[in-house]
Amino acid sequence: MKHLNWIVLVVLFFATSFVTFSQKESEVKIKSDKGTIYGNLIQVKKYKEAPVVIIIPGSGPTDRNGNSTFIQPNSYKLLAQELSENGISSLRYDKLMIGESQGELTEKDYRFEDNSDQVTAWIDYLEKKKFTNIILIGHSEGSLIGMLAAQQRKVSKFISLAGTGREIDVVLSEQIGNQSPIFLEETKTLLTKMKNGETVSEFSPELAGLFREDIQPYIISWLIYDPKIEIGKLDIPVLIIHGSTDIQVVKEDAKLQKEGNAEAELKIIDGMNHVLKTAPENKEENMKTYYDPKLPLHKELIPVIVGFVK
Repeated sequence: MKHLNWIVLVVLFFATSFVTFSQKESEVKIKSDKGTIYGNLIQVKKYKEAPVVIIIPGSGPTDRNGNSTFIQPNSYKLLAQELSENGISSLRYDKLMIGESQGELTEKDYRFEDNSDQVTAWIDYLEKKKFTNIILIGHSEGSLIGMLAAQQRKVSKFISLAGTGREIDVVLSEQIGNQSPIFLEETKTLLTKMKNGETVSEFSPELAGLFREDIQPYIISWLIYDPKIEIGKLDIPVLIIHGSTDIQVVKEDAKLQKEGNAEAELKIIDGMNHVLKTAPENKEENMKTYYDPKLPLHKELIPVIVGFVK
């Protein structure tokens, strides 16, 4: 059967340059027992008093700029640059095992909680640098990761950006069912077993990219979390942002997150897709924005974030 290119939310697993007269961007790193994680820190003028956001990357082999071997939207780099122009510092990073952030972990040893541990390590780093107003922005899979990190450390605010409001087995089943219905029932069966803590050894070759044995422990560790429940545990200001033309995460997910945290703000941006660009609903045209690093972010996104942060 023809190879299937799944668009799903699952991991496949100090030189300083001056940007403007009032900000600087530096490469930074933190070390842990699982490896060294690299990122970029943009510091605005009077950065200790200014807000700083940690941009938590989404699913797949996504680097600090929002790019991977599959897509090149440059979304996180554009986000960081535009936030700095509005007086907001930022830190974006390569997830462990992605980009420069290499370590001792193998794919089969990786767990979902390792993601939130990386965020809490960056929070600790910024606190040591005397930042006092730390805000988390979690994109896609990073939304749930940010929720968990915000429960473990003191942060000022949390922004969920194109995050799911349902458990990942429900989301994956929906996405695969939409793309190739012939594998829907098998996918549901596999995920049910993994949700019960079982690993599986038999599945269609076309599903190997999602359910190969080395990645199953990661999926099992992910399946125990419900974003609707986790967002409800936050007692800080929360903003939920979703794009109306997101072809990966549906608007219902944003509404479910809102139901989970009644105090949260919800903003649906008309015409914004999953990689935060202006895009139509047509899938083919929508996907073209995934490969255009020069295409700007949707014009409404930054004002919404800045208004909430400040």
